[in-house]
Amino acid sequence: QVQLVESGGGLVQPGGSLRLSCLASGSMRSIESMGWYRQAPGEERELVASISRGGTTNYANSAKGRFTISRDNAKNTLYLQMNSLKSEDTALYYCNAGITSYSGYRPSFWGQGTQVTVSS
Repeated sequence: QVQLVESGGGLVQPGGSLRLSCLASGSMRSIESMGWYRQAPGEERELVASISRGGTTNYANSAKGRFTISRDNAKNTLYLQMNSLKSEDTALYYCNAGITSYSGYRPSFWGQGTQVTVSS
């Protein structure tokens, strides 16, 4: 059973920073592309940033220049460093990963999410 568990969310003032983490665990052979998504109340889930196994990154326009996605393949962990946070960054942030387990490849595992609230 593969699990993704996010951590690091919380309440932060505008202009502040947070670092999200996502730990993948379970019976895995390899983790392919990983990404962070977010969903604000009443909105659709949207991609924030993604990273390939080799480190190629992709960012939503709203994240460019403020957020940095990274991964530690040895630790099966994904990170999202978020700086200069704005109120519009408030959302539930989800970790997503394509994982090859011993029963085959599944392109989209999801974590339960971690809440980020940006407010003064």
